[in-house]
Amino acid sequence: MDSRGIKRLLFSSVFFNYIFITIQTKEEVLLDMKALGSELGWLTWPYEQGEKQGWEVVQRSLNGSQFYTYSVCNVGVREQDNWLRTTFIQRRLSASRVFVELQFIVRDCNSFGASSLTCKETFNLFSAEFDADVGTNFRKSQFKKVATIASDEITRHDLRINTETRVVDGLSKKGFYLAFQDIGACVALLSVRVFYKTCPATIKSLAVFPETVAGGGENQALREVAGACVENAVSEELPRIYCTVDGEWVVPVGQCQCTAGFEAINDTCQECQPGFFKASVSNNACEPCPANTQAHGSGALFCSCTAGFYRAPDDKETDPCSGLPSAPQDLIATTTQLAAGKLQLTWSPPEDTGGRDDITYSVECRCCMGSACQPCGEKVRIEPFSSSLTDTWVTVSELEPSINYTFTVEAHNGVSLTPGQVMPRSNRPPSASTVTTSLHYTDPPKVTSIRLDDRSPTTLSLSWAVAPRRPLNRPTRYELTYRKKDDNLDVTSYTVLILEKNFVQISDLFPGTAYLFRVQALSPDGSPGGSMEEEFETMPEVAPSNMASILGAVAGGAAVLLIVAVVVLVRKRRKNSHTRQGPEDTYFSSSEQLKPLKTYVDPHTYEDPNTAVLKFASELHPSHVTKQKVIGAGEFGEVYRGILKAPGRKETAVAIKTLKPGYSEKQRQDFLSEASIMGQFSHQNIIRLEGVVTKFKHAMIVTEYMDNGALDKYLKVHDGELPSFQLVGMMRGIAAGMKYLSDMSYVHRDLAARNILVNNSLECKVSDFGLSRVLEDDPEGTYTTSGGKIPIRWTAPEAIAYRKFTSASDVWSFGIVMWEVMAFGERPYWDMSNCEVMKAINEAFRLPAPMDCPSAVYQLMLQCWLQDRSKRPRFTDIVSILEKLLRSPDSLKAIADFDPRISIRLPSTSGSDGSPFRSVSEWLESIKMSQYSENFTCAGVVTMEQVLQMKNEDIKNIGVRLPGHLKRIAYSILGLKDQTSTLSVFAV
Repeated sequence: MDSRGIKRLLFSSVFFNYIFITIQTKEEVLLDMKALGSELGWLTWPYEQGEKQGWEVVQRSLNGSQFYTYSVCNVGVREQDNWLRTTFIQRRLSASRVFVELQFIVRDCNSFGASSLTCKETFNLFSAEFDADVGTNFRKSQFKKVATIASDEITRHDLRINTETRVVDGLSKKGFYLAFQDIGACVALLSVRVFYKTCPATIKSLAVFPETVAGGGENQALREVAGACVENAVSEELPRIYCTVDGEWVVPVGQCQCTAGFEAINDTCQECQPGFFKASVSNNACEPCPANTQAHGSGALFCSCTAGFYRAPDDKETDPCSGLPSAPQDLIATTTQLAAGKLQLTWSPPEDTGGRDDITYSVECRCCMGSACQPCGEKVRIEPFSSSLTDTWVTVSELEPSINYTFTVEAHNGVSLTPGQVMPRSNRPPSASTVTTSLHYTDPPKVTSIRLDDRSPTTLSLSWAVAPRRPLNRPTRYELTYRKKDDNLDVTSYTVLILEKNFVQISDLFPGTAYLFRVQALSPDGSPGGSMEEEFETMPEVAPSNMASILGAVAGGAAVLLIVAVVVLVRKRRKNSHTRQGPEDTYFSSSEQLKPLKTYVDPHTYEDPNTAVLKFASELHPSHVTKQKVIGAGEFGEVYRGILKAPGRKETAVAIKTLKPGYSEKQRQDFLSEASIMGQFSHQNIIRLEGVVTKFKHAMIVTEYMDNGALDKYLKVHDGELPSFQLVGMMRGIAAGMKYLSDMSYVHRDLAARNILVNNSLECKVSDFGLSRVLEDDPEGTYTTSGGKIPIRWTAPEAIAYRKFTSASDVWSFGIVMWEVMAFGERPYWDMSNCEVMKAINEAFRLPAPMDCPSAVYQLMLQCWLQDRSKRPRFTDIVSILEKLLRSPDSLKAIADFDPRISIRLPSTSGSDGSPFRSVSEWLESIKMSQYSENFTCAGVVTMEQVLQMKNEDIKNIGVRLPGHLKRIAYSILGLKDQTSTLSVFAV
């Protein structure tokens, strides 16, 4: 078949079933060969006809429309160079990047027989830019090649239509041409479509962005577009977004937010509805007006207080309004010490606090003589103070007798007018509620002398004189107290008589015995007045017939001696016991340790796990638990900081573990089992369980809140800031908590710095009992698990190999925790894999001493890491050793040998491929000091050769101030100078 026959085949009617498939896109089309529907007017070159015939246009009809295509098929003629150029294509907007979509057919060269030697199966695409249409002025040198077009589908016996898309970049002039070069192929060009993509006009994050041409130009995949906030919205920075080459918006920057009084609804900012408000610029929804407030119309910025309710000066405009408190209740004056001019006022809180919890009280004293009343003044003392009281009592002293006192107690809250404001009492607004009590204080008489009127072996007759300060209208009563003079004060019996007369006869006394008598006058209200004490003796018995009394006295003395002997013996035994078992006299304790009275009970032994929770944990009502903010995430859900405010208890900061929605019953039981474990512990170094919420939909575990969070993170933040003495004190607290657990026959299994929490006084507490299990009664008992994850870096080798856990394996883990503490949160074994860690431990490798680690502390670490678990110290021994170090701070001055090549991970002395570091930033990143990259650059230290010349003073001068960071960088430079390889280190 000749070339013309092939062309006819290429444009047969069969093809028309393929090419008119419409594809809906978002592109802006600049040229569509199929859609023109008329003579295309494309230029062909060369112009001469003959044997080297070039591109030809073919016209066909389809459904009444004209259809034009171009073809060329001179496969049998050598050195073909046939060009087809489009008409001038106008470039729109800022479309610097256009797409050229081609649909074409290429004939298989093998179908031409001998002619296939010069046949090609590709053609070339060119482009040229101009600011105006150049007409038929065509020069090949003006065009630059875009791509060689090769077909994926070669036409042999059936038609194979190819579709290829190429990009023309970097357009800047008003228009351009496309050209197609044939160099000896049999090609039919069915469709040429030129288009560019746009990102459509859109609203993102309340910012309006205009339609934008996709792409940012040559070699630039993104175009930055500035937007504008919608009406009633603002942004701190200009909103921006990026348009990709595919016409998609990505990475919005500078979020717009609705102004106060407006909320975001359907990409617009709309006014708050009546009864709602929004006080600030944000994308939060409008909030309903709080209690006792009302909004005036729509678009409210705040809600004003309703009549009778107020806000305190420190209240926010978003807070509810409060009322005034009612009067305090049950004001009582207790006058038991009125003789000394003292009394105590007590009262109960008001029934209505006005909706606030900042209730305070003030006490006002007024003294009245007749009908004239005036403030008591400074002479009368009210303690602890007379205003801003939070307690419901005061003590009043320095009272004068025979004066009528009136006490007024006022209740205040944050919206009350304070008593300190100068304003006539009659004009004071209802800013405080008062309750008043009155009291008449009469000075009781004073006993001036006691005399003996008569006596016998068994009786004494006494009388006394009194001297009142002022005449009294009511009779005085007296209180007479007496006892034998020689009685032991610890067992003395007093006899008390209340008398209406100033004389008395005392009977049934012992002969020849001295007695002490005290008489004090009582005021009419029962308060004691002045008193004095005298000694009087009965007459001796003449007949010696008192043997029974003597025998009784002897028997009593013998009983006392027996009691004293028993007490002395018990104390001596206790002293000897302490002497024999003192922790300071041994390095390792005996294996026969006393068991605590309380032993841990595994909650998993209960048939119903809920029973264990109810037994060991207190149930809290969810209304008493307030979540404030998320501080972390646990295995079962989020962890919050919050407030626990239970009735009768002081408000307490707590940590709240929650169970995420969609949990299974098994997950709920596993979640609550940790509370069943924690509820059995009570030790200052074990995290305290406050309670659980189990009877409501959302289960919670509530524990005490530790301000400084996890120990490993705290140490990283304070790298180098804590002295060794303080670090050892933190270790001692952890060891004490673990000793408590060990004494309860309990193994933790996951002891690590990440599971130690630190409070604001740097006290460490063991937490996270998710992996913990109980031991058997045997001290060497084990818990064997058939599966589950093991924290390799913290786990003893026997526990890794056989999954057998003991308190001795917890001791190994404690040694790793000690290393973490002294290394300020460094990751144990650095970047080694778990397999490398296990291999190194089995080959007797142990972590080296951290920088500035006391030698005694490192030696204790090595004892914890002994391969034979029976030779490791017990937690009792560890606590004793650490306490000795704390009592002798000088013992911490000797520092263990330190090798910077190991302690700063020798891989930091070479690049990731084993070669020296290629840059300063790469070196800093390897030692976790990337934050100082800019410091080195600004100081002109930009090569590793310059780094090696630095000294400590140079490091300080570039801005490294933290002691830990300064040492890390200095020791790393020291390690860089040593060319020993990493492998030789692990052979040490």
